[in-house]
Amino acid sequence: MKCILLCLALVAWQGSQALKVIEAEPDLVMQGEDKNAGPVMVCYYRSWAVYRPGKGKFDVEDIPPALCTHIIYGFAGLRNNQIISLDPWNDLYENYGKGAYDRFNSLKKQNADLKTIIAIGGWNEGSSRYSEMAKSPATRKTFVDSVMAFLPKYGFDGLDMDWEYPTQRGGKPEDKVNFISLLQELKAALHSKGYLLTAAVSAGKLTIDPAYDVPAMAEALDIINVMAYDMHGAWDPYAHHQTPLYAHPKDEGNNLYFNVDFAIQYWLKLGAPASKIAMGMGLYGRCFTLQRAENHDVYDPAPQAGMAGPYTRDPGFMGYNEICEKQMQGGWTIVDDPNMMAPYTYKDRQWCGYEHIESITTKAKYAADNNLMGGMVWSIDTDDFHNTCGNGEFILIKTIFSTLLGGGPLPTLPPTTTTPFDPSAPTTPTTTTLSTPLFINLCKTVGYNADPTDCTIFYECSVGDYGEWIMHTFRCPPGTAFVPDLGICDYEGKYPELCK
Repeated sequence: MKCILLCLALVAWQGSQALKVIEAEPDLVMQGEDKNAGPVMVCYYRSWAVYRPGKGKFDVEDIPPALCTHIIYGFAGLRNNQIISLDPWNDLYENYGKGAYDRFNSLKKQNADLKTIIAIGGWNEGSSRYSEMAKSPATRKTFVDSVMAFLPKYGFDGLDMDWEYPTQRGGKPEDKVNFISLLQELKAALHSKGYLLTAAVSAGKLTIDPAYDVPAMAEALDIINVMAYDMHGAWDPYAHHQTPLYAHPKDEGNNLYFNVDFAIQYWLKLGAPASKIAMGMGLYGRCFTLQRAENHDVYDPAPQAGMAGPYTRDPGFMGYNEICEKQMQGGWTIVDDPNMMAPYTYKDRQWCGYEHIESITTKAKYAADNNLMGGMVWSIDTDDFHNTCGNGEFILIKTIFSTLLGGGPLPTLPPTTTTPFDPSAPTTPTTTTLSTPLFINLCKTVGYNADPTDCTIFYECSVGDYGEWIMHTFRCPPGTAFVPDLGICDYEGKYPELCK
């Protein structure tokens, strides 16, 4: 509490001196993707993972820049036909925010080949606003213009359209045509400046048919991220896997469509080129509460959602990190279903269909065997990023990427280090952030620590009463950079090696 009051007082005192975030033009990227390049590994990041408790908290700096070719920040929103931040305090530096957009894009300083993309939409945003925006040339232009201002302001390399879904959930029948007009206009504007245009799309036939003109979408998009998961869940009255590779023998009717193989082959059949499809894989499970503990097979009655995980705290959903952690505690049975080629696990009345190392290997091999552009994960923040379960940090993403590369070595980056020093010069603090143990990646020692990805940011670190790191974030004045050896902000031009 003392730290909170002190930090708030410091922020208030410095209010009139707050510095405007320096905006830089992004490096231009090639239109589309290099067809001779290796497979893509697209990693979605749920920005609200930063609010999870304990070991579940996942911030921008926890993203491994070498393990993804594209990272997508979810989500921006739509208001008055313009793209906006949905969480300004976390996303922006303005008004003493945390500046996650800028920090996210600074990850490219560690991996020059990394592409950063902002996703707009998502399930919670619904469809009605997007339907209204796409309905006329004037409203679409308002949106496109806002995107073209938004991307360079924060340094993103492209836009991911995650409209869920045209014609549905508050949409209109004409959305199918209007969505294509929107994508075509976005493509023209974005590609003229070297930006990418991608989209997250449904894997369900019952959604695809009314919503998508697949050949026209494929022509407009650089990457088609097929969300081949969430095919079953607590909305069903029975237990079933959320991302089976193949159909279960008991599947019939519309359930015959709810498997990865059908979804990918259907997109291909409708005209999507394999070279543009990133096959989505879920790094989480959908969980059920069985009616009776002794009845724990697929299609056995499960009238309630499963218990919430300790970090994601969403009934019927648990991250892979939460599932494997519970399995480590004992008492869980794991069944590898040979028909679906996917595992489920149960204990008493709790049942979860999920992915493990073997099943995710099989799915990644399926993507490679079908000559797809690569893989996609939703989402990076529910992999076992702490190596709690002993198989290695980010084991599922590493397994996917390695399999897509034909078993070859994963990309690596040189280690990032910070140099301790004795603080000596006053600077102007522009944001204040309270720490958790995850900030150990930034706080290497008591005192000032350089940011590993942004030469204009540094941290003052101290140890709290319970051994936790307490961290204050500082930004140097415009035109200057933090010099670790001196412990001061000095003119950036004098130290070109700091801001490469």
